[in-house]
Amino acid sequence: MYVGLKMLKNFYTAEPKTLVKDAQKRMDEQDLGLVLVMEEGRVIGYVRKEDILASLPSMMTSLDKHEIGYLMSKLTVDKLLRKDILSVSPETEIEAAAYTMWKKNVAGLAVMDHGGKLLGYINRTVMLEVLVEELGYQQGGSRIVIETPERSGVLREVSGLIADMGLSIISTGTFYHKDRRLVVVRVATDDPSKVAAALQERNYQVVGPMDFMDEWT
Repeated sequence: MYVGLKMLKNFYTAEPKTLVKDAQKRMDEQDLGLVLVMEEGRVIGYVRKEDILASLPSMMTSLDKHEIGYLMSKLTVDKLLRKDILSVSPETEIEAAAYTMWKKNVAGLAVMDHGGKLLGYINRTVMLEVLVEELGYQQGGSRIVIETPERSGVLREVSGLIADMGLSIISTGTFYHKDRRLVVVRVATDDPSKVAAALQERNYQVVGPMDFMDEWT
């Protein structure tokens, strides 16, 4: 999956002299963690929700509500502007964009073409939607988790066994927990017990929540 296929195209952007209070309202309406700031058709920076909250007067301030209201009526986003813009191109793999957001701890990324033109925006909400979609959760079926060592041919063997049972695979994924490799297969059946039994007969280790109880108790 590529960023350009999942990016938001209709989203709020601000201008340097946009009032912070107006930007905050629009960000809340669209559930944006940051707002991109545009000037003459180009992205010049961004403002995070955290920056806006930090700019609000403290409850301990000596200012009265009229003074606070006056200050907030004058504060514009250019006073909070960050210029270390993080962006990706539309052909970027979605997992690469997610990795950047995770490593840099940012709420979203601008999506730009190679000439610097803003094409879209991708945020954490989109990433969660992609995760749900790629793991096939909304398509139903049953989830089977196999703990297996690193070796080639695992998915081929598992998919062949499931196909021989006349069942379809909705999705697959591989996860790592400490030194354990977990292969997750979502199968189009409401009763995974027969599939699990067949895998165990082939010496696959099928695991479930009970196998990890010591991790959270």
